Amino acid sequence: MELRQDFRENLGLAIDTVREHKFRSFLAVLGVTIGVMLIILVVGLVEGFRTTVQDEITSNGVNTAWAWRFNQGPTVGRRPKEERERKPLTLEDGQAVQQLCPAVKQTTIAIYEWTTPHNVRYQKNEVQGGEFRGTFASYPEVDSSEAMKAGRFFTEAENQHKENVVVIGEDVATALFPTIDDALGKEVLVDGSNFLVVGVFEKPIGGIGTNDQDRRVVIPYYTFTKIYPASFEVFLGILSYPGTLDTAVDQAREVLRRRRNVPYEKPDDFSMQTNAEAVQQFNQIIGGVALVVVVLSSIGLLIGGIGVMNIMLVSVTERTREIGVRKAIGARSRDITWQFLFEAMTLTGTGGILGIMVGCGVVLLIPIVSSLKAVIPTWAVFIGFGVSVSIGLIFGVWPATKAARLNPVEALRYE
Repeated sequence: MELRQDFRENLGLAIDTVREHKFRSFLAVLGVTIGVMLIILVVGLVEGFRTTVQDEITSNGVNTAWAWRFNQGPTVGRRPKEERERKPLTLEDGQAVQQLCPAVKQTTIAIYEWTTPHNVRYQKNEVQGGEFRGTFASYPEVDSSEAMKAGRFFTEAENQHKENVVVIGEDVATALFPTIDDALGKEVLVDGSNFLVVGVFEKPIGGIGTNDQDRRVVIPYYTFTKIYPASFEVFLGILSYPGTLDTAVDQAREVLRRRRNVPYEKPDDFSMQTNAEAVQQFNQIIGGVALVVVVLSSIGLLIGGIGVMNIMLVSVTERTREIGVRKAIGARSRDITWQFLFEAMTLTGTGGILGIMVGCGVVLLIPIVSSLKAVIPTWAVFIGFGVSVSIGLIFGVWPATKAARLNPVEALRYE
């Protein structure tokens, strides 16, 4: 009962002090407010970006793996010489994986040409920089994110006969035609060659800015090799039977190593990655980036804490006589200590609440004014408030201790 009464009394005194010096209190906690706001903002953006990328990766299917000659993941600068000198994967590699791996349900090959810019034109409308690829009719089965908005995917017969048919992304369709349905059955120019539009892809989950896949232009594999007979890169897509992805990856890796004559003691001269591994790798990268940004944001909290400590030291000096009176009528040192600690925590806690409100407002506004996604996790709000109160507790110790140690007789004489 006594502790509860002390708590209420000290909290009341702290709130009264903040009310009496509103502007000074605001300046004191401005650094804390900015620090907490930045933390909420950074966490919101990182969580939104992480959710977006994770949805996009996992939308490709939980039983899917991809193989490429280069190591997958982000790269800084030019790729190492060892990677650049690797042999590209081939159609025959994919066929061997399909035939020799019992756990593999389906495979597909996707080929890309990146040495020249590509454009798609219909009458006076044009889209540049599309993601141009050639693949097989099995591609939508392996990559489950390849859903159709309108029309259909091309058939294996059209692929074998090298038909000039194309499936385009949703953004390409809307840029070239009044509506998506208008695109079907129309002929477009892809790098100067006429192609019949047979389908339009649905925009994938979690498209990111201008790098999303709704700008893709997909034609049959053999049609692609007719246009670009030598210059292309190869991806191998592997779809396993349910629950056998790890086994399928091991089997495919063994087949590829034998076909590429990789010695037993040497590492793979290609990379294989499942969607789960891609998500894990991305989370590690984004976690490191978030940690760096949060540490930098904490500088604002440190500055705010120092500002609160200075204000509290000034407050102790201004209220020396008040402290003497309180001690003279029976206040204990711990009562004085908790009075000033509560005042410091109330200051920084108030700053934290302001920072949370502003940060959450900005995070909620981001998806409205931009294509970015931002999410406010509940734990970030609690951590933001807890950190702000902790700043007051830590930086309020010295002023509170100084106040508690004042001699009551000398304090009463203070003018």
